[in-house]
Amino acid sequence: MAPTSSQVVEPTPDEHDGRKIEGGVQCTPGTGELDFDEYTRGGLGRHLGVFSTIFLIVGRIIGTGIFSTPSSVTNSVGSVGAALLLWVLGLLLAGAGLCVWLEFGCMMPRSGGEKVYLEAVYRQPKLLITVVFAVQAVALGFTAQGCIVFVSNIVVATGKKATEWQERGGAIAVIVFITLVHTFLPNWGVRGMNVIGVMKVILLLFIVVTGWVVLSGRVSSVPDPNASFHNSFAGSATSSNLYATALFKVLNSYSGWSNAAYVLNEIRNPVRTLKIAAPIGLFICGTLYVLANVAYYAAATPKEIANSGVTVASYFMAISAFGNVMTVTFAQARVNQELAKEGVIPFPKFWASSWPFGSPSSGLLLHFIPSFIIIVAIPFGDAYNFILDLEGYPSSVINFLVALGLFWLRYTARDIPRPFKVWWPVALFFMVGQAFQLVAPFIRPPGGKGDTSLPYWLSSVVGIVILFLGVVYWAFWQRVLPAIGRYRLAPEHAVLSDGTTVVVYQKEKCA
Repeated sequence: MAPTSSQVVEPTPDEHDGRKIEGGVQCTPGTGELDFDEYTRGGLGRHLGVFSTIFLIVGRIIGTGIFSTPSSVTNSVGSVGAALLLWVLGLLLAGAGLCVWLEFGCMMPRSGGEKVYLEAVYRQPKLLITVVFAVQAVALGFTAQGCIVFVSNIVVATGKKATEWQERGGAIAVIVFITLVHTFLPNWGVRGMNVIGVMKVILLLFIVVTGWVVLSGRVSSVPDPNASFHNSFAGSATSSNLYATALFKVLNSYSGWSNAAYVLNEIRNPVRTLKIAAPIGLFICGTLYVLANVAYYAAATPKEIANSGVTVASYFMAISAFGNVMTVTFAQARVNQELAKEGVIPFPKFWASSWPFGSPSSGLLLHFIPSFIIIVAIPFGDAYNFILDLEGYPSSVINFLVALGLFWLRYTARDIPRPFKVWWPVALFFMVGQAFQLVAPFIRPPGGKGDTSLPYWLSSVVGIVILFLGVVYWAFWQRVLPAIGRYRLAPEHAVLSDGTTVVVYQKEKCA
């Protein structure tokens, strides 16, 4: 049974947690107002082992992308060979990113992921990078798409029709149910994620084995199982935008390899577990993804795959979407709680609370609100797809800054203990990949038209605006309003009833 909030499990002395104690000082990069022990107090304690951590990653990566993306990738690049190369390239980029996150996570083994790593590098102006990340994480941290996909595929599976508002109602029920489970039954929420994660792996294995059977020539309905692999690069696209668009979709299918970094406060022996579970989780998903694509092409020609519409295996998508919403909600709530602990969100004591069962109940609520708004308020169609596309560009900016920060921290803080150290060309490869994603959305596609009727560059521009709004919010909170009111913001540490420590900024009048 997981410990209660008053029984926080601390690492034993022989568990290396990424800190080195010299004269009572923790030799870790400055990552905020609180110290390491204050950041890791409260909550459920360390209750996640290697198995749960692996499936926290597997459950997040294997969503609907592997079932819906192959058709659009093939349609974009025009050939089997080019499509398969993109899936391998996507895996390599995800692996490189994972290595970067492993170095940071093993140095600073606490929840928050990119928030923690950015704070360690970009310390001045104080709290600027934290606020920018907070605006992006809270505003765009929704799981509306997964809820809608689950409901729409359940409707398909039952052979019935549903109105738009019936699908919205079902999606609301999904997000409400998952939020309540993670709030009131956190241990059952973890068990549910593990079970669904195992089911996803089994489903993909079924697809892979089916492909092997087809390739063996034992399926009479497929006269030439190798047809897709003859002249596999014939018909490949020549537009760089088409490859960029396809790569975006592939990388989105791999997104989630960093999921464990968001919940390190709840992982037993976090450094050791992270170094074991994260590579295994990504390896499982990457291997199954590549083999599943081979299976698709064995069963159908590239043209048939490209024309298959939104999905290749629609009946599997409902389960995958539900599990994906569970794991995203689980992790995002922890990120919200870490941001609240930093005091950058209004009413930080409320949003940082783990009352009543040790789960980040208020963080879950903060994740629920934007998801609910998107489900209810945004009309289906181009507007809905546009909103969902917004997250991609700011995430690439954040990832680029983290990768760049790795090199800066190695230069400015060489003596920090690094239980894991990525080979620098690997980190550079990831950073270049992120830089490409920052440029690619502005490359004009053939005909000047993207996936929606809106301008192809608009979602990226709006993503930049959202990041800029974080700068504006920080400037008013930290600079403009204190200057007008003639006060300064003084941080105070408040300890909540469950042991969680929160920074609260109090106004002190200037003389």
